[in-house]
Amino acid sequence: MKLFENKYDFDYPWEQVTAANWQKYPNEVATHVVGVDVLRRELKDNGNVLVSERLLTVQQKVPRWIMMVLGGSNISYVREVSTVNLKEKSLKLRSCNLNYVNLLRVYEMVDYIPHPEDPYNKTLFSQQAQITAGGKFGKLVNTLEDWSIQRFCDNAAKGKAGFDSVLRSLWEEHWDNNSLVIKVNETVDDLGLQMSKRVTEMNAAAEAVIKESLRKFTILTDYQDLFTEAFDDAKNPH
Repeated sequence: MKLFENKYDFDYPWEQVTAANWQKYPNEVATHVVGVDVLRRELKDNGNVLVSERLLTVQQKVPRWIMMVLGGSNISYVREVSTVNLKEKSLKLRSCNLNYVNLLRVYEMVDYIPHPEDPYNKTLFSQQAQITAGGKFGKLVNTLEDWSIQRFCDNAAKGKAGFDSVLRSLWEEHWDNNSLVIKVNETVDDLGLQMSKRVTEMNAAAEAVIKESLRKFTILTDYQDLFTEAFDDAKNPH
């Protein structure tokens, strides 16, 4: 049996990492995962716990001697059971291979929790794997396990890089979009303020014109008798 352990930090809050987990595959880096199918989802503890079961389809190149030993194709299937606990703020994933279990067993345990040193901004990722080859291979057991652990290590690195790209795409672009929305809103508000100011100026100008017209009309009214008398004198000169 071979053991694999890995730990690293994500510079995102646990809530964002957990939400992004459902968008992890497919991604441009971890291309070996070609399909993800949800088999079951169940809410427990008054909606505070989400249990999901998924089937991952994996396709990758396998050395010829491995194919001769295991047989079959380069496509394999992995069963994954995950548990999200909102109260404890934990995401646990447990997975195992469904192909060639009588020849090679791979059991993986992954945990995401808020980082102890910075729980509001970072997430701690822990990964463990147990890889066991069937005893009937004799001398090939160690060779098969060594190859499997190296392949698992390579895939883990791709998984980390791929998940980083997903997180950036989801959250940094999200905040960039938010910044854009804020700028647009500020521009709209500024335009609205300018329009409001312009409307106020136009209203003031219109009001001034109306007042001037009323003033002139008042003058005409006040001197109507004089204008009428002058007009009559013009029509009937002495």
